[in-house]
Amino acid sequence: MTSRYPAISADITALFAARNTHAVEVAVLQPADPFLDMAGEDLRRRIFLTESETGQTLCLRPEFTIPVCLDHIASQAGTPRRYSYLGEVFRQRREGGNEFFQAGIEDLGDRDTAEADARSVADAHALLSLVLPGQSLAITLGDQGIFEAVLAALGLPRGWRMRLARAFGSAPMLEAALADLANPPRNGQLSGPVAALVLDGDLDGLSQHIAGGMEEAGLSASAGRAPSDIARRLIEKAELRSVRLSNEAFAALKNFLAIDVPLDGAAQALETFAAGAGLSLGAALEKFSARAKAIEAHGLPSGKIRYDAAFGRPLDYYTGVVFEIAAANGERPLAGGGRYDRLLTLLGAKTAIPGVGFSVWLDRIEALRGAAS
Repeated sequence: MTSRYPAISADITALFAARNTHAVEVAVLQPADPFLDMAGEDLRRRIFLTESETGQTLCLRPEFTIPVCLDHIASQAGTPRRYSYLGEVFRQRREGGNEFFQAGIEDLGDRDTAEADARSVADAHALLSLVLPGQSLAITLGDQGIFEAVLAALGLPRGWRMRLARAFGSAPMLEAALADLANPPRNGQLSGPVAALVLDGDLDGLSQHIAGGMEEAGLSASAGRAPSDIARRLIEKAELRSVRLSNEAFAALKNFLAIDVPLDGAAQALETFAAGAGLSLGAALEKFSARAKAIEAHGLPSGKIRYDAAFGRPLDYYTGVVFEIAAANGERPLAGGGRYDRLLTLLGAKTAIPGVGFSVWLDRIEALRGAAS
């Protein structure tokens, strides 16, 4: 390791080795499309983009999960397999440097998802306990799967479920979506041909129309969203405007999002909510309960871990548990992670590969260590 690496790097890599992980290095320059398509609005705005001499859109790696998964697919490695990393990521940030270190573990292919989820939380907690001895840590846990199960049980159409699922993890986006759900906005002004294609739900025709307009304007499709994605969003928005949730269902959704309890009482709280709202959460609740038991089996204090039904993380690829760990009373997370069972298939894997992982912000950890010394 070079002198640029944080002083705690050796302790972290030793922990990773003891946790039976394969250390991996991934290229700093990455294809930009996977991040633009899957990383979420917040991260997309912060990416440093560039272009190869052949015209391919590239970026400085803004995180490690997608590059590690791409490398796993390219290497055709078997699973289950646990990867660890420690290196720099590059993001435009309002505070702090645009180049900083992250470390983490990506756990791929373990079909016992409850155990893998619990292990990920336990590994992140163990890392922070190692480098911040004596520091009280607060763990917040959410569940994308439970949220989507509630939306489905309420009978929301697919378009609304997709919009709310994308907003999960961003309080402003979720608040705006709920406001629109309560009072659908009027149709926006669209040009004649576009309005007709949207009304007909003609995705292919609308995509071609948008692509033609972008070409005439000299806009590159690789510089932002693809024409098909823009078309899909326009049709989706039109469908959303035609739906209004009943007052009873809207109240149930608000009641669900207000659940914020210690993890050891979360399964019961969800069962009580579902019974009161007349909903069945089925397999999602079973997975939640199994994970909570697995977390407790790892020795983590489930009574001190909070389950917040409205808590998510602003990355589009999460599908299940999401979590963050912060210093007690700390405003910014020191570690964050979650489950992403669809990601590897979207990146090109021929078979479905479940995955869960976390990363830690080493600059924030170093700042805390400095303040304590």
